[in-house]
Amino acid sequence: MTTLHHGTSTRPIPNPKNSLITKLNAGTGLIVGLIFGFGTYFLLRGSNDDATVSFQIENRAVLAAMLMWSVGFLIGIGAFIGPFRWLIGKDLTAEEQLYLAGDGQGIKRYFKYCTDHKVVGIQYLWGVIAMLAVGGTLAMMIRTNLAAPGGKFITPPIYNTLVGLHGITMIVAMIVVATGPFGNFIMPIMIGAADMAFPRLNALSWWVLFTAIPVLCSAWFLGGTPIGWTAYAPLSVQAGLGMNSYIATIIIFAVSTAVAGANITSTVVAMRAKGMTWNRVPIFVIGATISVALAIPAFPTFMLSQIMTAMDRCFGTTFFDAHHGGSGWLYAHLFWIMGHPEVYVILIPAVAALMEMAPVFTRRPLYSFTVAVVGIAGIAGLSVLVWAHHMYMSGWAPLLNAPFMLTTELISIPTGMLFLVLVGTIWRGRVWATMPMLSVYALLFNFLIGGVTGIYLSDVPADQSFHGSMYVTAHFHYTLMGAGLTGAIASLVYWFPKMTGRMFDKKLGWIGFWSVQIGFNIAFMGMFAVGLAGQPRRVEAYPEVFTLGNQITTAGAYIVMAGMLVFLAGVIHSWKHGQIAPMNPWHAKTIEWTVPNPVPLENFEKLPEVHEDPYGYGTKQDKELV
Repeated sequence: MTTLHHGTSTRPIPNPKNSLITKLNAGTGLIVGLIFGFGTYFLLRGSNDDATVSFQIENRAVLAAMLMWSVGFLIGIGAFIGPFRWLIGKDLTAEEQLYLAGDGQGIKRYFKYCTDHKVVGIQYLWGVIAMLAVGGTLAMMIRTNLAAPGGKFITPPIYNTLVGLHGITMIVAMIVVATGPFGNFIMPIMIGAADMAFPRLNALSWWVLFTAIPVLCSAWFLGGTPIGWTAYAPLSVQAGLGMNSYIATIIIFAVSTAVAGANITSTVVAMRAKGMTWNRVPIFVIGATISVALAIPAFPTFMLSQIMTAMDRCFGTTFFDAHHGGSGWLYAHLFWIMGHPEVYVILIPAVAALMEMAPVFTRRPLYSFTVAVVGIAGIAGLSVLVWAHHMYMSGWAPLLNAPFMLTTELISIPTGMLFLVLVGTIWRGRVWATMPMLSVYALLFNFLIGGVTGIYLSDVPADQSFHGSMYVTAHFHYTLMGAGLTGAIASLVYWFPKMTGRMFDKKLGWIGFWSVQIGFNIAFMGMFAVGLAGQPRRVEAYPEVFTLGNQITTAGAYIVMAGMLVFLAGVIHSWKHGQIAPMNPWHAKTIEWTVPNPVPLENFEKLPEVHEDPYGYGTKQDKELV
């Protein structure tokens, strides 16, 4: 791989006078969005004495207002200026395009529609941190209520709202936790590209997602969403106005995911450096690409389910009304066609990121690049054929149980391939015991428990006992949090020097790591215990026999919370006061470590050429580095 030398750009800071783009930012987006939202609401809101019709009118007005808020915000921040100027034959000038890229604007560019993929990556990072903070706060409210039997702290409707909002907030956050910050900031540099294939769409994907955050939070002011995170029909059809927040969030999020997924896929396919054949592409890039490719067909089905729910609520259709020819099973199928693949949309990039780090901190080549790729592709392919194991207990056709049990259990084979690659890479390596490397070991432990416990849920007789219990919740969190969050946090520490120019504080990193891992295992081992003993999930009260297990779980959750706060403190402190990072602090061989800190606007002075795979470790010099 070639080594590049970079000079400092002397290009003047762009200042396109009298251009509208210089006057637009998140503030103008907020104003225009609110005008669009409230204007739509008052335009569509009417009065009618018929209660049914009034319900439909109110829901139409509220839902349309939420969607128009999103459109208005995007207009107000300048997301559509480029396409509009192109349509009228007056495309953006070169100076305006440089301005949109945030050149010379400092911190202000993070509050604007900015096309620089590195800025978008930082925007995603802080957005994810905010969503994790909200979702974590909701989780702590749930666990505080469950610390004692009786459910005296929270009423059932509020508890269901907490569970629903916690679930959907964390799912959204975890889906973008790796591909959002690191897929945007790091991945284009990793493949030797100057930017994303479609920079404007890249910026659009973040700001579309941003508009979903206040929409989801608005549920609190509209009566909540007391239907759980799955929002099963017909409860979702009958729910109050807060349900519109859920529907609008999913629609907006699906659009953002589709835009981001198409852009990332196009970038990797079309913009790799000269000489970077598919067998030389870093494994993180492979994982992120397959992940978003899986999301592109999965999330539109979820969006379709919410559009159909909105039609039932707003126009009186009967898609999910069994009394009028509809089917609640239809909703369940549409939900879980998304609901199980999304687990792997979260999991794959996190595991791929840790496979990226394992060779660096063992100074050994990746055990088998081919096996890793086949394992990732196999998981993604099988994930779309397993959704119905969530419906064993629904009363559907029993003959379909066996095929879905088979496909679900088969997914353990490609999963085992990834374990083989990680263990083979570590085996007899000279381990550099950094926090990211310890995260590889944590992944192996956590994901093993999550995977093994999941096999029982794929088995029909076992699922009859475990379905609907806290056992399922524990398994789910071991997979998503134990693997996905572990990989995301390790990625943050690993790529923090390139994203900020500073090293992540070692002491805070270690304290945060051990707090999260210890607290996590305490919490969900306790949850496994009460689940195996028969405690149902999604209930705000329980008999005294489950008290000890729930107290252990709650104590573990508070330890996790403390660890996450330490990581947050680490991000803030290190960003401002951290040790200045060298260009390649880990002595890694992927391209992103060949560019200086801070990364130039165009990434490279001259686009690189690749002559070898990124895992050519094992030399005497490599071994001496650890």
